[in-house]
Amino acid sequence: MSNFKNIKSKIYSLSDLKIQSDKWKENGEKIVFTNGCFDLVHRGHIEVLANTADLGDKLIIGLNSDSSIKELKGENRPIMDEISRAILLASLQFVDAIVFFSEETPYKLIETLIPDVLAKGGDYKVTEIAGNGVVLENGGEVILFPFIDGVSSTKIVEKIKQS
Repeated sequence: MSNFKNIKSKIYSLSDLKIQSDKWKENGEKIVFTNGCFDLVHRGHIEVLANTADLGDKLIIGLNSDSSIKELKGENRPIMDEISRAILLASLQFVDAIVFFSEETPYKLIETLIPDVLAKGGDYKVTEIAGNGVVLENGGEVILFPFIDGVSSTKIVEKIKQS
């Protein structure tokens, strides 16, 4: 398989990812889930994703759709469209699957996939993370990673506007 086909093969529909995730679980692999917009991927994203991948065997990323980012961040976002963001993330060797979601939160994804670990970067409390109850009730764990100070997509956008 060509490198680009391999990258694209990591982008799933939810129904196909459920089948793949169940196969991984049957093989005893630990499934880790995280989510985000990942618009203008930066060092902070990579560091948190790499650390998240270290928590298990397979890393699944729930990726906000373009429409959900517009709702969250305003009409001028995202900067990069969802396919571009998905391909960029799928090119990371430690990422195993990407799945889009259009809802306000990835709760439906988490409820369907029931990962072993739910990880999130940022200043959250476990109880504030969508799907935390589903994961904990099924014997999983919820892990929080702190943001890296001074690094954000919004700050990059502001810097570009000023230059």
